[in-house]
Amino acid sequence: MNLYLELFAVIFGLAYLFFLIREQIICWIFGVSSSLISIFLFYRTGLYSEVILYVYYVIIGVFGFLHWNKSIKNKNFLITDLSINTYLFLILSGEVLSLILGFIFNTYTDASAPYLDAHTTIFSFIASYLEVKKYISSWKFWIVINGITIILYLGKDLNIYTILTVVYLIFSFVGYKRWKEKMALQ
Repeated sequence: MNLYLELFAVIFGLAYLFFLIREQIICWIFGVSSSLISIFLFYRTGLYSEVILYVYYVIIGVFGFLHWNKSIKNKNFLITDLSINTYLFLILSGEVLSLILGFIFNTYTDASAPYLDAHTTIFSFIASYLEVKKYISSWKFWIVINGITIILYLGKDLNIYTILTVVYLIFSFVGYKRWKEKMALQ
């Protein structure tokens, strides 16, 4: 059962990334579909922070679709970047929230890898929101998150998700490059 869940989630996840890099609104439909499947898989494997993350992905996917749809109609949807102060704020806030979430799951649940899982979860919240708003910085966050997530998934024998995350890591570099080029042309 887990294998089939992984396969479908991966296929939809790759479609999401493909269309996101190209800034096509259909990406959000594939992202929500992949996330719904992933919720069940991560619950079954005891990665509870990942369950929370994928519930968030469903919510942010719906928000992303609505936001992109509205922004495309208004024709004012440009790729932008964050200030250094905003970066620092997001990193410090993310670290504090990750430690709190890790402590909660370490203390009150049977979660495996609670602190590592919490870090990838909290920083994925941040990166996903930045993605919806088309901040190029989202790709920088994803590069780090995907690298760490590979370690997390390998430790849980989620081999297909590990491969998917390696692909995500590669495409995070591609997405950053493509959005940077588009941003320069704006």
